[in-house]
Amino acid sequence: MLYKFKSQAAGDLIMLEPNGRRVLEIIGKDAGPQGIILPEQMPAAISALEGAVEKDEAEHKALSDEAKAKGEPPPRLEAVSLRQRAVPFLDMLRRCEQAGKEIVWGV
Repeated sequence: MLYKFKSQAAGDLIMLEPNGRRVLEIIGKDAGPQGIILPEQMPAAISALEGAVEKDEAEHKALSDEAKAKGEPPPRLEAVSLRQRAVPFLDMLRRCEQAGKEIVWGV
C-alpha cells in the first residue's frame, strides 16, 4: 500500500505504507486509509515530527558512542533515516500551513 498525500499548496507526496504510517503516528494522526491534516494542526505536527527526528538521531548517536566505548563496531543504521523520510513531509506541512490549505490522503 502507498500513502499519497495531496494538497492545493504543494505537490503530491507518496510514501510506502510503513513510512507513511510511522510519520502519521508521530504527528498523532490515525494512519487509516483516509485522513486530513488541517492547517491549525500543522504547527503541532511539525513540532512532533522535528522532535522525533532529533530523538531518533540522539538515540543513534548514543548507541554509536556506547559501542565505540566498548570497542565494538557501531550499529548499522537504516539505509534511509527518519530525517530523510521526514524532510519532504515537513516541507509539505510548512507550505500548507503558510497557505492555509489542508493535506489529505486516500481521497
